[in-house]
Amino acid sequence: MTTTARPLGPRVIALAHYAGRALLENVLARHGVTFPQSVALRLAAVADGPVEREQLVDGVSGALKIGAAQAHGVIDELIAARLLTPDEASGVRITDAGRELYATTTGETAPITARIYDGIPAEDLAVAGRVLHLINQRTDAELAALAK
Repeated sequence: MTTTARPLGPRVIALAHYAGRALLENVLARHGVTFPQSVALRLAAVADGPVEREQLVDGVSGALKIGAAQAHGVIDELIAARLLTPDEASGVRITDAGRELYATTTGETAPITARIYDGIPAEDLAVAGRVLHLINQRTDAELAALAK
């Protein structure tokens, strides 16, 4: 594959993000799940057991750059759908149905992801990962400064 190199900047990052998100949302829609719900479900799925609700709210808020109230709403939607369930006083845990849905959607997106990344040299992916991580750190710092 031949590509014309474009300098990395906000537009290139946004286009890549929205293209990937559109593919993921296509898979999620077949299962009646939204993108924000998938973020919360993933965080619960990869946790070792129940998660404190506030920890899950923080994870969803941080990943999606949304407020706590919106993140609580996403978690409430997953509880209503019986994909998460309250656990003890302040925790939530993924249900068997939630775990199955997470496994299904992950399984459906894996081959798409593999095709997208196929043929990109590992060293290019490593550089891109480091650059995007740094951009994310700096963006988070700017958002924190705005919140003060």
